[in-house]
Amino acid sequence: MFSEITQTPAFGILISIIAYSIGIWIKNKTKSVLANPILIAVIIIIAFLKLANIPYAHYKIGGDGIHYFLGPLTVALGLMLYRQRKIIKSHFISLLIGITCGVLTSFFSILLMGKWLGLDEIMLRSMVPKSITTPMALSLVEINGGNPVITIVMVIITGILGALVAPLFPKWFPFLDKIAVGVGIGTASHGVGTSKAIEMGETEGALSSTAIGLAGLLTILLVPPLFVLFYR
Repeated sequence: MFSEITQTPAFGILISIIAYSIGIWIKNKTKSVLANPILIAVIIIIAFLKLANIPYAHYKIGGDGIHYFLGPLTVALGLMLYRQRKIIKSHFISLLIGITCGVLTSFFSILLMGKWLGLDEIMLRSMVPKSITTPMALSLVEINGGNPVITIVMVIITGILGALVAPLFPKWFPFLDKIAVGVGIGTASHGVGTSKAIEMGETEGALSSTAIGLAGLLTILLVPPLFVLFYR
């Protein structure tokens, strides 16, 4: 009976909502930057599945339902882009240069780290899309090669780290304005980091949303020829 329940879409969705709600509660209670609701939810879900001996495939049935809404959610961010359209238009060239630098920095940092750690080419190809959204990252893996499972894990880890570090940006770099902070968060940590940028302010959220799309597009355009250049 219990096994049948765990194989329904409602099970995965309900567990995700409960785990995330607990994460929000812990965050509000502790007020700690480290108390990231997404990270807490991931830990709770993994622990529950292990303790209850529930296959991940059962949870994934409902989890895929939540994943479906990533697309519409990204589109919904367009409202903030519209509200901040004047800022985006007036700083577009600067945004493009900054995001391009961020994409190239991400690529070469993975390349250098991989060389230092002795990682093979497949691993590097899997890790490079870490800073763009999951759908874009998987599309790049199909084009450029790599292991999609490793890519998804890297995307999740990068997003969570971005959400943890994002609130510290204004403290570490007080000379940065809201536009620079938003662009940095979106370029480095896609949608998960952007969720934190939205909490920080509408300008940060809008610019972070802009960076998601541009960083994803530039990554898909630049990474394949760069790999050809370095691994031909």
